[in-house]
Amino acid sequence: IGLVWVSVTGGWARLKSVPWPVYVFGTIGLFGYHFFYFSALRLAPAAEAGLIAYLWPLLLVSFAGAALLLARGSGGFSAEALPGYAFAVLCALTWSSYSVLSRRLGAMPTDVVAIYCVASAILSAVAHLGFETTMWPETALGWASVIGLGLGPVGLAFYTWDVGVKRGNIQLLGTASYAAPLLSTFVLIAFGVAQASPVLILAALLITLGAYLAARAGRAPAR
Repeated sequence: IGLVWVSVTGGWARLKSVPWPVYVFGTIGLFGYHFFYFSALRLAPAAEAGLIAYLWPLLLVSFAGAALLLARGSGGFSAEALPGYAFAVLCALTWSSYSVLSRRLGAMPTDVVAIYCVASAILSAVAHLGFETTMWPETALGWASVIGLGLGPVGLAFYTWDVGVKRGNIQLLGTASYAAPLLSTFVLIAFGVAQASPVLILAALLITLGAYLAARAGRAPAR
């Protein structure tokens, strides 16, 4: 998507003026986020790892919900999942840092995201061959899901996010993201990937509520 868009809009000329450290930064951000995220999902329960990874909007205020997950967990605490939880925390730190620093690079064209994505895809393929077992979708729904993810959440979303953090109201953008951990948890439960439990639901609510409260505080006038 990115390469086609850059070619159609004449973005290659704009990319020539971008310093190489910017490409390194973006690649580390996108690849690092995905490496930590998928490693977390591989080594820890999906719902719990996903909620911790969504601490990026507010790492401190939402920590109560994450602490609840680690202390008990929906299926009981498992020391074997600790590496996965650690990767989830690194995932949150990587994405929050990438978002904030991207805003400081507001002069850089969004075309650079296409290069970030291509470089991240190559590094991800290497990481996949080194750490994972290849499993191809077996149904039309599986293939449609993969294509949908590539077009949306791990495709177009990175370009719209870049525009948002550079040119939009980053506080409003962050506030709109606070519903993500709650919605993603319910989706996992609905599709049978995670088991509904009071601890899991409460943790999701705490993380979302904590982020919302901090967003309100962040918009308050400075005293």
